[in-house]
Amino acid sequence: MSRLVRVPVSESSGIIGLDEQLLGGFDKIDQSQTTAATDSYLERVAKYVPGEVLAFFIVINAILAQVVHTSGKGALMAGIPVMTVAQVVFFVCMILVPLFVWYVREKGDAWVINAVVSTVAFPFWAYALGATAFADHWDGNLAAITLVTFTVASGLISPRMSRPSRRQRPMAVPPRTERPHLDLVGPGPA
Repeated sequence: MSRLVRVPVSESSGIIGLDEQLLGGFDKIDQSQTTAATDSYLERVAKYVPGEVLAFFIVINAILAQVVHTSGKGALMAGIPVMTVAQVVFFVCMILVPLFVWYVREKGDAWVINAVVSTVAFPFWAYALGATAFADHWDGNLAAITLVTFTVASGLISPRMSRPSRRQRPMAVPPRTERPHLDLVGPGPA
């Protein structure tokens, strides 16, 4: 199983059972290729979560939250306000999401779509996890609603089926037409 969402490679409709009905049975479709190369809705939902970057963010955010809890929002870290550090950490982690997705990509992964969706997902997850950067605006109910809504919607985003490159496409050869034989018999040299 790939870490990222895979680009579909078969002509599967994506609806379990429909292909078998349309093609007349299981023996006419290579099940190993279609199931191994495509991701289901739930697999896409799971793969779009930027888990590794969120784990890093949770550790840093816990340190920042502890400083805010013990010293208040006006606390300083190396002469910089903690809230500014929290906002910088948030944006650095948001930049790390597409870089991480690019780094772990494999052949056949839809890494661009994964990077975009995961980057958009990061603020929802960070807000729901109680990011210190959002301390003044955090509401648990709103966090739950926005996270669930985005997560359900993200599974609907599926990469398009891959098309063969120009090198792999068969060349369109025009049909051969028979040309009538033309006799060019004329007066020869005298």
